Amino acid sequence: MKAVIQRVTRASVEIDNNIVADIKDGLLILLGIEPLDTKDDIIWLSNKITNLRIFDDDNGVMNLSLKTTDGEAIVVSQFTLHASTKKGNRPSYIKAAKPDVAIPLYEKFVNQLEQDLNKKIQTGEFGAYMKLDFINDGPVTIIIDSKNRQ
Repeated sequence: MKAVIQRVTRASVEIDNNIVADIKDGLLILLGIEPLDTKDDIIWLSNKITNLRIFDDDNGVMNLSLKTTDGEAIVVSQFTLHASTKKGNRPSYIKAAKPDVAIPLYEKFVNQLEQDLNKKIQTGEFGAYMKLDFINDGPVTIIIDSKNRQ
């Protein structure tokens, strides 16, 4: 699994002119799923994201996690994170999991994140055309790959 994590002061997801997710102060998580991803990837990635110390403490130092700040999160599926641009100018998405594999893993990831944070997590809609609106705070953007454990 690959995740692009953005610390935001606000974020929303729009589908067909309807806002389906809307948060303040938290993380916008773009999630890409590979065919070989497992429950171990889900547990590791959720734990890493919830405990990643990327929020400012009272001294302005990134010392607090989503868990300690009680921040909110939106998870959006994004198969394009697994794009390969090695050959030609049209990206290949062959490394991304097909929906029959990706959807259950995506749902399990969201459920794991909800358990780890002890709160409801907002989402986009898997496979839908979505418009994201957000203000990246910092900017802070971090890419995490569960296969590399970094």
